[in-house]
Amino acid sequence: MVGPGQGSGDGMQAARTMDGQDWALLVLLSVLWGGAFFFSGIAVRELPPLTVVLARVFFAGLTLLPVFWLLGHRLPTSVSGWRPFVGMGLLNNVLPFSLIFAGQTYIPSGLASIVNATTPLFTVLVMAAFAEERLTGLRVCGVLLGLVGVAVLKGFSANFENAEFVGILLCLAGAASYGFAGLWARRNLGGVPPLKSATCQLISSSVIIAIVACFVDRPWALAMPGTATLLSLLALAVFGTAAAYVVFFRIIGRAGASNAMLVTLLIPVSALALGIAFLDEPIRERQIAGALVIALGLLFIDGRIPLRVMAWRVPRQRR
Repeated sequence: MVGPGQGSGDGMQAARTMDGQDWALLVLLSVLWGGAFFFSGIAVRELPPLTVVLARVFFAGLTLLPVFWLLGHRLPTSVSGWRPFVGMGLLNNVLPFSLIFAGQTYIPSGLASIVNATTPLFTVLVMAAFAEERLTGLRVCGVLLGLVGVAVLKGFSANFENAEFVGILLCLAGAASYGFAGLWARRNLGGVPPLKSATCQLISSSVIIAIVACFVDRPWALAMPGTATLLSLLALAVFGTAAAYVVFFRIIGRAGASNAMLVTLLIPVSALALGIAFLDEPIRERQIAGALVIALGLLFIDGRIPLRVMAWRVPRQRR
């Protein structure tokens, strides 16, 4: 997962100190976004991925719209006004949701969440490729560790045709789309209020995916899903999307965007726990190992802990 407008935060500024309430909000957000993998994992067992995406963005948009109006925001009234949100909706919602949900038809929700944790790795590469941010030594190490972590998840066999590999590849493509969403936000959504960005991109996403789903899935011809699936769709939209965005921006306001993105380290924990407890999803040793290597890579990209360790070691060596 990634928040709308992620690329336009305080990414290069020093991270602020987090207090107990900040950490509580971060854990809550990890449960909401980890729960999104759990609920989508239930939904794609009975519905095609594009239909699940449509339900997610449409009902999430409906949930945020009253708050949007209550706070005095207005929808764009021109094509040029909608353009930034259409691009963000495509890169931050339509493409990644579709790819990840398709991936979840091949792999468990917990594994999908681990692969999704590579999003900051792709963001670093995209930002460097388009000269938006400098590719430092720590970030290069982080990206390389992330690649090793993905290799550990896949296993070191030469079989590239099994279902698990297809699922991992689809989820990696979704994470890459989030990386480009960060670039789009950096260049097109600077200064846009977060709630407006979230609401307008969800509306744009709903229109785009509705057109695609009507041609591909023909949702009106599908059998009525069961109660568990319907409740999962509702929870995915309201809690895993609308409420998660509100909490995400609350954390950014209190602790900054760099601290908010630490949620990437926690989401797999929540998703794995929910999948094991309620979906009987298996967990393998290499999945845990891969998750730990990816987490280490994210810590290098974040930079704070490695820099503090180096700063601590240098004075000690001079004694």
